[in-house]
Amino acid sequence: MDWQGWLSLGLTFSTLLVLLSTRLSPHLVLVASLTVLSVSGVLSPSEALAGFSNPGLITVAAMFVVAAGLHASGGIDLLVNRFLGRPRSIFSALVRLFIPVIPLSGFLNNTPVVATMIPAINAWSRRIDIAPSKLMIPLSYGAIIGGCLTMIGTSTNLVVSGQYQALTGEEGFSIFAISAVGLPVAAVAVLFMLFFLPRILPDRREQRPFENMREFTLEVAIDPDGPLVGMSVEQAGLRNLERVYLVEIDRRESIVTAVPSEEILRGGDRLVFAGETEAISDLLRINGIVSSINREKAPLAEDRAERRLVEVVVSQSCSSIGETVRGSRFHDRYGAIVLAVARNGERVAGNLGNIIIKPGDTLLLEARPVFVSRQKYNKDFLVMNDLDTVQPRHKKAVLAWGILLVLVAAAGLDLISMLNAALIGAGAMLATGCLSVSQAEKSLDLPVLITIAASFALGAALQKTGVAAILAENIVLLSDGKPWLLLILTYATVSLLTETITNNAAAVIMVPIILAITQQAGLNPEPFMFAVMMAASASFATPLGYQTNLMVYGPGGYRFADFMRAGLPMNLVVGISTVTVLLLGWQLEI
Repeated sequence: MDWQGWLSLGLTFSTLLVLLSTRLSPHLVLVASLTVLSVSGVLSPSEALAGFSNPGLITVAAMFVVAAGLHASGGIDLLVNRFLGRPRSIFSALVRLFIPVIPLSGFLNNTPVVATMIPAINAWSRRIDIAPSKLMIPLSYGAIIGGCLTMIGTSTNLVVSGQYQALTGEEGFSIFAISAVGLPVAAVAVLFMLFFLPRILPDRREQRPFENMREFTLEVAIDPDGPLVGMSVEQAGLRNLERVYLVEIDRRESIVTAVPSEEILRGGDRLVFAGETEAISDLLRINGIVSSINREKAPLAEDRAERRLVEVVVSQSCSSIGETVRGSRFHDRYGAIVLAVARNGERVAGNLGNIIIKPGDTLLLEARPVFVSRQKYNKDFLVMNDLDTVQPRHKKAVLAWGILLVLVAAAGLDLISMLNAALIGAGAMLATGCLSVSQAEKSLDLPVLITIAASFALGAALQKTGVAAILAENIVLLSDGKPWLLLILTYATVSLLTETITNNAAAVIMVPIILAITQQAGLNPEPFMFAVMMAASASFATPLGYQTNLMVYGPGGYRFADFMRAGLPMNLVVGISTVTVLLLGWQLEI
């Protein structure tokens, strides 16, 4: 092996070590690796940057926009509201939860699906008297499993397909190519979650960490052209809301206090509620309610437009991790003030300035409006509660569903490629007004896209220098040439990497090695690619392994050990199911 090979091998191990042992963002680490490979001449500039033009990456970006269009139009809410209902047991509640979440995640990025569901599940859990801790982990796990049903369900599947196409020159996988694996595995995983997760998950019904602090006033308005005009307060469903109560109605010429249930709503009415900060997003998702038409003066308080209470979860890549609230100079760095910190579902007591910030902490912040827009790009925090939530465009919900169904049908019938279907779908969402250009821009998760694109360079270097072939040869010797053992080793290796580094990086680094293994041993590469896809997505054991796990960490009031108890068995169930399906359904040897 020449110096280029040793450099590529050393750089691969160095990248893995840095991702495992530091808090540096994966996209920064992988861009640094790309730079070394390009500057050293191991890869030409076009080879180093090939990932940025890969069809898989562009398809991922377009699907971010499609998912945002369905979310912004209220299309997800339309489906969710039809299925949740009023179950009488945890078992039936989980069934109702999985019915919308798993299919949705099969065709949309699961992050917006989970983001939409979290406030809905919080309110629903109180209405049906089931602890959120019994529902939030199943919400995340269901979304992850749903992403394995199709090639567009998760960015990892698209990335693996794109890299397979680039390295082999073969056509990429069709939209439902992985469904033959994903469907039986999903069935087994759902049965496990229905029968075992209710026993494993804790029942934590304690008061929310910020319950007392988050008692403040909210203001919304009645849409003059909406369906609530002419309805009574009772008919509109505004009398018995779970987390807020109606204080008064401001009609400009008069104010109605102690609002009676039979009071008729008029277009332009400003409704003042008292309750939790989180509830403003629920109110704005009701068809017929819009943001307040007059923000010059806030209800019952002054200068509300100059401040906002925001609840966020600290992400693994946050630059303030390990520092105290005071030592991090939080206000100077983010333009926000920390009002309270919760950890493992409990409010952290003591001197606020001396609290050390950790991944998964839930922070209640007072911030200016620009804070939220900045975090769409910085990714230091996952914004769980934004008071300035843009109300859905309910009239576009059915149209958004139509666009998604046409997109899936066109790709599924091989009328057009997945790339073209995704691009047309994204353009249609914008052209029809299902979402704004600003919302489309914010939906593009740049760190994820850069991570994917930059990691292609590392995979290309491993193949070009022959390192992948050498590693493959040794792994084939280690397995004694047994195809079934190679398949198990493939799944186990990718699964372990996924729990420690990002799922996309784990997949892209392993694909050239797995392809070299199948070539060396004369094996069918397709089942091995499916094993990589499933293993890279099936991350259940820690809240940090997958973004949706981190999103439900705070709202569910979980501790780290809760994920270990539920996630390790889930990893085993999904892993055994996947390998079994692949061994039974595919011929490993050519």
